[in-house]
Amino acid sequence: MRNLIRTIAVSTALTIAASAPALAENPMVGGAPMYESKNIVENAVNSKDHTTLVAAVKAAGLVDTLSGEGPFTVFAPTNEAFAALPDGTVETLLKPENKDQLTKILTCHVVAADAMSDAIMGMISDDGGAHPVKTVGGCTFTAKMDGDNIVIEDGQGNEAKVTIADVKQSNGVIHVIDHVLLPAS
Repeated sequence: MRNLIRTIAVSTALTIAASAPALAENPMVGGAPMYESKNIVENAVNSKDHTTLVAAVKAAGLVDTLSGEGPFTVFAPTNEAFAALPDGTVETLLKPENKDQLTKILTCHVVAADAMSDAIMGMISDDGGAHPVKTVGGCTFTAKMDGDNIVIEDGQGNEAKVTIADVKQSNGVIHVIDHVLLPAS
């Protein structure tokens, strides 16, 4: 009898577990797990694809800000995105005397909201295919769709595609992008 009860209990537990909706997990970024319980900086430092961004955030003195309560939406360029800038640009921006310019560029990648991709796509649709995105750095970029992909057009007309969307953080969300967004000249 005891074995029968145990068998029924285990069978019931397995049935419940199998039918329960799975919790969506954050995508891996740069080969590292991203934890919803950690903030933007705590997760970004573990991504091998974002070492340049992390170095830039440190050089600009934005670690405390991006570790703060938020909410923030960060469009996070990869190392490849930074490498695509003209030769010497990153090195020049990382110099202490260029901290203001670096801060401006980085804060133009941040929106003071928790904007998941479905919300962004909804705003794009509601606005007839192009939604203005106002950033913490004072830039206004344009979000639009390219097929199923969200694309952000910067102040110079360059486009960055969201390659990994909806990486939830304790203080917002990260969307990985393939180009550095630049303010208007």
